[in-house]
Amino acid sequence: MKRGILILLVLVLVAGIVVVVMASILHNGLSARATPTMIERMIARNARRLAIPASAQALKNPVTPSTESLQEARMHFADHCATCHGNDGSGDTMIGRGLYPKPPDLRQPETQKLSDGELFWVIENGVRFTGMPAFSSPGMQEESWKLVHFIRHLPQLTEEERLEMEHNNPKTPADLLEEQQEDDFLNGKTHAPPAESHHH
Repeated sequence: MKRGILILLVLVLVAGIVVVVMASILHNGLSARATPTMIERMIARNARRLAIPASAQALKNPVTPSTESLQEARMHFADHCATCHGNDGSGDTMIGRGLYPKPPDLRQPETQKLSDGELFWVIENGVRFTGMPAFSSPGMQEESWKLVHFIRHLPQLTEEERLEMEHNNPKTPADLLEEQQEDDFLNGKTHAPPAESHHH
């Protein structure tokens, strides 16, 4: 009898969650612009926790942190990760704001309290149903372990470090052309670029 009541309660709870999710979809559609509901955030957090195998928690970072390895990781993050996560790890970027769910703020306790092994596992394997891809490449695990050290450093990131990272952010062809024109002008190879004309 008690087991039947328990099963019934579980089914009612699941049905309630389904109703809430469906109501949210009907209200907001499937737009990635919507802000995840509290229930969606709770489910996503628990899903990430469940997605990381227990064995990952115990993994130890084999890379000894140093000024050089942190600088390498900072440049790697700027080139590969900042498009979604931002140079400061906030996730407040054009692409980050367009993802659903949004990238987590890597500086916050929710990420910082993960073990080194868990962070490494997420970098290597990604997270299904999010924008986080798997970055595992044979022989490249050391780069992921260096990134773990950099993620730990994000809450203390200095303005100088952030500005240095901007130079390694991916650039569009237009950005590259503009940089080349500025360099040519500063090195005396060309005259001042023509002022941009505005038509009304």
